[in-house]
Amino acid sequence: MTARVEEKLYQNRYLVDVRRPHIRIMPHAEPSPNLLAMTRLCPAGCYSLTDRGQIEVVPDGCFECATCRVLCEPSGEIEWNYPRGGFGVLFKFG
Repeated sequence: MTARVEEKLYQNRYLVDVRRPHIRIMPHAEPSPNLLAMTRLCPAGCYSLTDRGQIEVVPDGCFECATCRVLCEPSGEIEWNYPRGGFGVLFKFG
């Protein structure tokens, strides 16, 4: 029997660096289409739209795939860095 992707992803662990999140969203009056798209494109579901129409990120559980970095960092909407050593996603399979 082949394991589902969700079952494999559940095996991963994430060590949260509470004082230093590796993704920050810059203040914005209205989210750009790219930033808004992250609420649907982020495979870890880290981005969400608030009741005030703002995008927020909770990087806990981020796969570090850099989709948001490619879409939003060049325009200055986010600041993305690799987590400090020992923090971030810990892949069990690969």
